[in-house]
Amino acid sequence: MSDSATQRWADDLASWGIPDHILSAAPQSPWIHPVSSFTPTGDLFVQTPSRLRALEALDSLDSPSVLDVGCGGGRGVFGLTPPATNIVGVDHQQGMLDVVVQQAAERQVSVQTVLGNWPEVAPQTPICDVTICHHVVYNVADLAPFIEALTSHARHRVVIELPIRHPLSHLSDAWKQFWDLDRPTSPTAQDAADVIRSTGVSAVLEEFEVVEPSREITDLDVEHMRIRLCLTPERDDEVREFLLNRPPQRRSLATIWWDT
Repeated sequence: MSDSATQRWADDLASWGIPDHILSAAPQSPWIHPVSSFTPTGDLFVQTPSRLRALEALDSLDSPSVLDVGCGGGRGVFGLTPPATNIVGVDHQQGMLDVVVQQAAERQVSVQTVLGNWPEVAPQTPICDVTICHHVVYNVADLAPFIEALTSHARHRVVIELPIRHPLSHLSDAWKQFWDLDRPTSPTAQDAADVIRSTGVSAVLEEFEVVEPSREITDLDVEHMRIRLCLTPERDDEVREFLLNRPPQRRSLATIWWDT
């Protein structure tokens, strides 16, 4: 089970690569992660399964600590402060960690950051009471050692959040319209759970939905969509029209958690 689940996960992720003839003609890399998009905003205390499962493990502890792997700007971990009073953020972008430090100072929370890729930086990362990892695993081809390092760094519980389907699935209709390209449908959160269980933990998967609030389409939305689709700036009007005519998007998410 272990080898087949992990290999299937890696193969399915590889199928999401952009065809060479499209990627080579792209005016800039489509793999963008703007720091501004990851700065925590809005209500961080929505009662999602991810937050509730982490809180269950934190609430009975004195001065609890949380490790956030792939923390971005810290949206996941700051939804746990309080009760958490000590946090550790790991990310491969210094700009993200700078946001975490600033947000921690505003919230008067003790913070430590680790720059680098997980699990390579695991040896210099502190062990915490709870480890969380939100919206990262679809970027990880070699998932089993990644998961094992999460487990070894949590005294009590690990909580992962991820879309039920690949996060780029929300662009599948756009790829079809602009490039007549059919995108994959695997892997899924269930496939991730299979890999996680193959490492020897008893992981629980819970599904939930989040409705994206309606808002105006901004120039930045158009730019980001255009870049991700490997289009040139003169296609902006077409991209804007596509976004304006698109039906409201629902986010189908999953929480996978286990005790250590």
